[in-house]
Amino acid sequence: MSFNLKGAFSALLTPFYNQRVDFESLQKHVEFQIKNGITGFVVNGTTAESPTLSWTEVEEIFACVKKVAGPKFPIILGTGSNSTQATVETTRKACQLGADAVLVVVPYYNKPPQRGLVQHFVAVAAASTAPVILYNVPGRTITALSVESISELAKQKNIVGIKEASGDLAFVKDVFSAVPNSFIKLSGDDITYLPFLKLGGQGIISVMSNIIPKECMNWTNHPQESEVEFNRYLKLIQGMYVEANPIVPKWMLYKMGIFRSPEMRLPLVELELSLQSSTEKLLKEFSLV
Repeated sequence: MSFNLKGAFSALLTPFYNQRVDFESLQKHVEFQIKNGITGFVVNGTTAESPTLSWTEVEEIFACVKKVAGPKFPIILGTGSNSTQATVETTRKACQLGADAVLVVVPYYNKPPQRGLVQHFVAVAAASTAPVILYNVPGRTITALSVESISELAKQKNIVGIKEASGDLAFVKDVFSAVPNSFIKLSGDDITYLPFLKLGGQGIISVMSNIIPKECMNWTNHPQESEVEFNRYLKLIQGMYVEANPIVPKWMLYKMGIFRSPEMRLPLVELELSLQSSTEKLLKEFSLV
């Protein structure tokens, strides 16, 4: 089945209980998302604590989400790393699993030049039978794709879109001007999502939609009428980032009764005790608990 990859996709968190994946909580979370109209899901993104998941766990999580969601909801699988060969291998595995698209982050830490980034994504796209979505997130990778590199990669047949998470709206505007209309433009920055949509964006791969999926879908479908509501929710959205993602949203899902535990895997740890009361106050203010 060929999916429309525009809309609001939740970058799913991974619930743990006694340090094992809690599939019961995961099922409950996916059901909550579907009930509130989400477009689809991302499995094995950074929000899922992907650096700490084994590939066996990724396969099991993917199978669980697919079983609960059924055939109508696209599932994008994160496959990126800072090794081109490892990314190619993981991407091939994702295709074999039946991923509807793969999300490939800019290689981090080893700081390749632009020509290396382009060759990396071209090699991954050549190995993939699923559509490839670029993921530009300089806040985590340090190195970032340039407008020129994105424009060049947009010409590749199997590279269909980008998750743009720089939060730099001037850069976003330049990217939009440099790629074809058919190239899918997804935000990866919750706080600038509404301005992103108004510039011509077509959706989001989101952290906040884990907590407020219904609202995210409403903003996605009606950006011109959503400014007042979006601005009201900015306080909650900003509150999700007082510690590194996904520490806060996982604690929120625990308080909302969707996750059985707020457990993280090291090196991430549970929400700082001093931040818990203010975070719970936010949840109450927005009638989430």
